[in-house]
Amino acid sequence: MSDALSTRLVHATGGDAQFGGVHATIHPSVQYAHERVEDLIGVFQGTNKGAFNYARQGTPTTAVLERVVTELEGGVGSISFATGMAALSALFLTLLKAGDHLVTSSRVFGNTNSFFQTLEDLGVAVSRVDAGDVAAVRAAVRPQTRMVFVETMANPSTRIPDLEGIGALCRELGLLYVVDNTVTSPALCQPKRFGAGLVMNSLTKTIAGHGEALGGAITDTGCFDWAGYPNIFAAYRKGDAKGWGLQQIRKKGLRDMGGTLSSEAAHRILVGMETLELRLTRSSDTALALARHLAAHPAIAAVHYPMLESHPEHQRARDWFGSGSWMMAFELRDAAKLHEVINRLRLPLKATGLADTRTLIIPVAPTIFWEMGAEARAAMGIAEGLVRLSVGLEAAEDLMADFDQALA
Repeated sequence: MSDALSTRLVHATGGDAQFGGVHATIHPSVQYAHERVEDLIGVFQGTNKGAFNYARQGTPTTAVLERVVTELEGGVGSISFATGMAALSALFLTLLKAGDHLVTSSRVFGNTNSFFQTLEDLGVAVSRVDAGDVAAVRAAVRPQTRMVFVETMANPSTRIPDLEGIGALCRELGLLYVVDNTVTSPALCQPKRFGAGLVMNSLTKTIAGHGEALGGAITDTGCFDWAGYPNIFAAYRKGDAKGWGLQQIRKKGLRDMGGTLSSEAAHRILVGMETLELRLTRSSDTALALARHLAAHPAIAAVHYPMLESHPEHQRARDWFGSGSWMMAFELRDAAKLHEVINRLRLPLKATGLADTRTLIIPVAPTIFWEMGAEARAAMGIAEGLVRLSVGLEAAEDLMADFDQALA
């Protein structure tokens, strides 16, 4: 097989071996029967590998998706979930307990930050720091620290943490390093290269890319030694320690919490994934052209996009990703005209969500970060007039012309 990503993606599922269908089969069954009762018992006890029991813990279709995601991330295994937030919730609730401490970026996605507030209510301490500075991360570490969590690119500020430096720090201190790879996806970044032990992808967005299926995944890269992690249940401390983390997440986080991805959604994600590289290349090129155009417009006060040389982490984006992906943000000089400008736009859809084939636009402060309040938004660098764009597959010249007429 070719090393080219586009070639690997369109042939990744292997199709339907029984009837020759070019796509993997959708398995809607909830129950899976076995010839012998011993085989059924083996599924429960983990000795009957690769067999299925009850769809809440996975189906043959979700297994295909997990295999492909694992390959893309260069990992040793993956677990799929109904959404990206279901994946993160299962991960944190499975691997952290009251009294533990988590270090994270002060600029994480709004829903993730909201979940961290829930964790704090459950007795997990959370320190939010400038993840662009590894010294700030080191300073926040305590004896109770179990995990460091960052995103490859912050939503919506597009800031990029010191992925490399944090990875080295976590290796030094024996901490579990978790990276949300949603915005960049494995097409631009494999967090394994920085030493991430677990990688999360909201499959809904970059990987599926058509805005018609929800999904999430957790991938174990094989970089973390689970033998030394104190929160693994005794029942799972058997056999090769490399599998302990994912086994606990699947049993406690998927089976017990029930955030199961359906076979139908897994199929849609697999089909969307086939065009991942093409979509990401096109939307990244368009986003850069639009970012440059807006940065030169007199009505625009600031544009946030990693491939602009004015971006604080421009060199990191060039070195680590090679491209800026589809997300960008901008601020108007006259914030009072924010609603007027957005309403005048004809092509971008006024909608939440990310990485659709269509360009999406949303004012950040009064919507996705509204619950946090002005003080918390200011601490995260979220300007009250900040606008987020998820750039789609429209022609760059059409988007630029649309913004010109709206800003005129």
